[in-house]
Amino acid sequence: MILPFFTREDAERAAPQVQTHLENAGLLGYPTETVYGLGSASDARSVEKLSLLKGRRAGKPFLLLVSNRTMAERAGLVFTPAANALAEAFWPGPLTLVLRGGEGRLPDLLRGPEGGFAVRYTSHQAVARLIEMLDQPLTSTSANRPGQLPAAGAEQIVTLFRDPYLAGELLILDGGTLGNVPPSTIVDCTAQQPTLIREGSLPREELRRAVGRLAP
Repeated sequence: MILPFFTREDAERAAPQVQTHLENAGLLGYPTETVYGLGSASDARSVEKLSLLKGRRAGKPFLLLVSNRTMAERAGLVFTPAANALAEAFWPGPLTLVLRGGEGRLPDLLRGPEGGFAVRYTSHQAVARLIEMLDQPLTSTSANRPGQLPAAGAEQIVTLFRDPYLAGELLILDGGTLGNVPPSTIVDCTAQQPTLIREGSLPREELRRAVGRLAP
């Protein structure tokens, strides 16, 4: 099924159906402020199903999308001074922070090789409203097969993942066609000195200008 997903009101209409779908370990395709993503609830069973759908190698985790910083803190994630500065400057927006913590609250399948969890406070208004109504983070990974470009819209997601879509395992939220936008910038903040993992929509120079010596 494909549901319209352009506005906060669209998100509010879709939320009850999305919640039921996620409670049954269903998967989502949805737009973000960067590219179309695939996602799930953040429990271990749902994350395993997402890994199978994506065809992702073992040990490569997914990030979490939240609708506010409090949601990240509620999951037990820890903000270092650098993470604080970066979040204040660029959240909500295309900045993913890798944070330590989360023990007993998030599945280890989501923990990266640096020992933290990747999290982003999304600036996509419909996704943020949906997550707010669900009152839980969504996992996120680009909507593509490994090595390919992300799908630009809902119909391309159907083409890439036709079998799970036809089986009702994949619910798609249609936010229109997205342009060629770089993915989020990722900064590892598990230690006191942050490390730039991926330079995406936010370049290194912009991080440095915003937070000075605390920037990677």
